[in-house]
Amino acid sequence: MTAHRPRIRYATTQDTSEIIRLASLMYESIDLDASTRAWREAARSAITERLGDGLAIVVAEHPSGSGSLVASGAGSICTRLPGPANLSARVGYIQWVATDPEWRKQGLARQILTTLLDWYRNEGIIRVELHATTDGEPLYRSLGFGEGNYPGMRISLHDTG
Repeated sequence: MTAHRPRIRYATTQDTSEIIRLASLMYESIDLDASTRAWREAARSAITERLGDGLAIVVAEHPSGSGSLVASGAGSICTRLPGPANLSARVGYIQWVATDPEWRKQGLARQILTTLLDWYRNEGIIRVELHATTDGEPLYRSLGFGEGNYPGMRISLHDTG
């Protein structure tokens, strides 16, 4: 890569503030308030405690060398109960994929996702899931993501009133 291209690399805990800033962009794009102190503290704690232990975050570092990031994506490994198609019961989940607006459409998210998929392969993960925004869906489909055999369903058990 040239000095004018962002460098793709695995995040360290020193990147935490920038990762949270980028994740906030993604949440705001789907109309979720990511400005709360409680979320930012929970995110900071999760990154600090879990990075390298079932959690990988891949980032694109600004070419200026300032330490700022222009894109990121996180992958975690969860353990469920084993099934006939996944005896290890380990499943990957990708989230927090975000790119600063001025750096979009340059292939950074694709590089981040392919790096995460390689990480999952190296970890022996055979199933990876994600939830796509409308903007991200074409990229995910181009990488082979699609609907599973069974529809995803969800219920929220917290009181919203």
